[in-house]
Amino acid sequence: MAPIIEVHGLRKTYRSVVALDGIDLTLPRAAIGLLGANGAGKTTLIRTLLGLARPDRGNARVVGLDTRTQGVQVREHVGYMPEADALPQGTTAADFVGHMAEMSGLPARAARQRAADVLYQVGLGEERYRLIKGFSTGMRQRVKLAQAIVHDPQLVFLDEPTAGMDPQGRDAMLELVERIYRSLGIAVVFSSHILEDIERVCDHVVIIDGGRVVTEQPLGDLGTEPGELIVRVEGDVDAFKRILTQRGYPLSRGRLDGNPDEFVVHMEDERVYDVIRDAAVDAGVALRSLRSRSRSLEDLYLGNVGVPREVTSGNG
Repeated sequence: MAPIIEVHGLRKTYRSVVALDGIDLTLPRAAIGLLGANGAGKTTLIRTLLGLARPDRGNARVVGLDTRTQGVQVREHVGYMPEADALPQGTTAADFVGHMAEMSGLPARAARQRAADVLYQVGLGEERYRLIKGFSTGMRQRVKLAQAIVHDPQLVFLDEPTAGMDPQGRDAMLELVERIYRSLGIAVVFSSHILEDIERVCDHVVIIDGGRVVTEQPLGDLGTEPGELIVRVEGDVDAFKRILTQRGYPLSRGRLDGNPDEFVVHMEDERVYDVIRDAAVDAGVALRSLRSRSRSLEDLYLGNVGVPREVTSGNG
């Protein structure tokens, strides 16, 4: 299947600020997480891929269309849910989403019907004739999602779709995003700084930092990457650590809920099990437990870009 997004050497600057610095990407038709701290360049990348921002250098194709020369056609086949709240306050959800459907090329009658169907899908069927100014944050986010998919796009960009939502509303929004891809077959680019959201709804991830792509891979591959072994011993721990270090496997404490008897050994290959066993024998310590821990998205992120304050692994 042809890639949904292809990017080659994309660079975008705003005066002295480099927003995108030589982006190269080839992304499949999937639920793609675009992960990065606030200010990493995620929104600029989305705007460029929509043909709304012209790059200084490089080119991109979205759903097979050139974003430089075919921006209007790109937006006919792609939906966009912006982070900013720019909804018209004095109109109903039905009128607004219906208008957006007409703007996408649907006849007026078909647009009204399509708007009603989509608002029902996002859980606003009963509220569709209420004025938007009376909506809660969660309801407004659903309206933004509805207008993004009302024209049945091939791909939808969601820019921080859970921003400002309480835990219950956030959970409901993530369920909707999953349904868009799994049930409706619309490819998704889910831009967020919340690791947990990406891990839940996406099967592919792009991590961007300082306007550069630092890694891009299927999330399913995380479990096949070398992970960590949690080791607990009893006895001369210093001697055990010294022997392991001499053999190329240094121990370190790490994210173990404060347990002083447990240590982390980073797995490079399967030989580590034999090395730990032999080190325990040579140091005269009792090996009480040995358990593996696969890499998580958090491990992948921290291993590539550090620990920016803006990035969280929870409600953010």
